[in-house]
Amino acid sequence: MIYGKHIRLRGVERSDIPRFYEWLNDPEVTQGLSLYLPMSMTDEEQWFDRVARTDEHEKPLAIELKDGEDWRLIGNSGIFNLEWTNRCAEFGIFIGDKSLWNKGYGTEAVELVLQHAFETLNLNRIYLRVYSTNPRAKRSYEKAGFIPEGTLREAVYRHGKYADIHIMSVLRSEWDARREDK
Repeated sequence: MIYGKHIRLRGVERSDIPRFYEWLNDPEVTQGLSLYLPMSMTDEEQWFDRVARTDEHEKPLAIELKDGEDWRLIGNSGIFNLEWTNRCAEFGIFIGDKSLWNKGYGTEAVELVLQHAFETLNLNRIYLRVYSTNPRAKRSYEKAGFIPEGTLREAVYRHGKYADIHIMSVLRSEWDARREDK
């Protein structure tokens, strides 16, 4: 497990599927994600079976919040599209528990995944894609050290409109410099 100040990251379990199913069928939660069709419980079970067979470094991590003596599932995060030769990977996250949005838990999760990617996996670059319609996520990524690299103009069609996709990344050297400044 990877522990932060308020949250921890752990492996996703089959018992998490019902919560993911609930969250990923909420249009507010999926607004910033690439998902756009309703998910069935079978879809989520098949997703779990697929990720159970992926490389251990690319398995998603459950995000849990300390809740008294227990831990409460609030979302998931991780890296994927890992390229060992280039030492880079793509980052993804969602906080499904909307009551916990805008409280800093997403930023903390981003920082924990980056710490794992740079200090454990020895990667050099982590990048992500964020929709122009999701300024809250973009701010969170910037707080964690991601820098805009470019824009894919009108690259996604959601809710009857085209939107831009912003590409952002953080390099290991930038991560190290931020850690030294703290």
